[in-house]
Amino acid sequence: MSNLEANRWFTEISDRDGSAFSLRVNRKLDEIQSPFQNVEMYETTDFGNLMIIDGCTMVSTRENFFYHEMMSHPALFSHPAPKNVVIIGGGDCGTLREVLKHPGVETVTQIDIDEVVTQMALKYFPELCASNDDPRATVMFDDGIKYMHDAAPESVDVVIVDGTDPVGPGEGLFNHAFYTSCLKALRPGGILVQQSESPLMHMTLLKEMRQAMLDVGFVDLQTLPFPQPIYPSGLWSATLARKGEPFNGFREQDAEQAGFDTEYYNTGIHKGALATPGFMRRAFESKD
Repeated sequence: MSNLEANRWFTEISDRDGSAFSLRVNRKLDEIQSPFQNVEMYETTDFGNLMIIDGCTMVSTRENFFYHEMMSHPALFSHPAPKNVVIIGGGDCGTLREVLKHPGVETVTQIDIDEVVTQMALKYFPELCASNDDPRATVMFDDGIKYMHDAAPESVDVVIVDGTDPVGPGEGLFNHAFYTSCLKALRPGGILVQQSESPLMHMTLLKEMRQAMLDVGFVDLQTLPFPQPIYPSGLWSATLARKGEPFNGFREQDAEQAGFDTEYYNTGIHKGALATPGFMRRAFESKD
């Protein structure tokens, strides 16, 4: 739940985590109740514009690069030659922008169920939507779960699941049936990457997600932690699952010589994220 207090602080209270997070705001900019969720926009004093979905912080101007870069570049540089990419969710279009920085990518199809999120992003985060008109991009507003179910076998190199928490519209993105659809659609060596919540706060969910990916036939996993200041605990993660073969490093030289700018991602960050912290490693190895 959330509230805008009289002293102009937006606060997200997370009862499941026993925590809260606040940002000081100047004013409320917009609010739309879509058929799927409630989307609010605020102008903050120090983090730029802020998008809230169903009371939860989603995107701010100041720090969104952590999430968008780590949801895209590690997977794309871990694949030998990613050409066809699908993004499920991603309505703010920041991940789409990052994927399209890779010149070898030929097509990117983004499917988000809620057009209102993209409308808000176009208005309040135009920098995130800067690549929406790229001829390689197709932006659709539809059911991403059905899209993956109906996708042609072995037609995609990378699937990025840039969804909300596993409640409401995002609930169906965290189960065996969806992972089976992704596995079928990926070519051999293909990679599924999914935002996998906070390894500090949500380890039970993270372990269940990883086990489900293995259960349906993915052969190797990587969970990469990264900072996410406006999300519970400030520590978030992306989990990569590979089809048909184990991970074998990443294209370090290509990443080093990438002809585009990033705010957070680089080869050192990628290497560091692969060094699983002890508390995560022990949790993954535990049968509990």
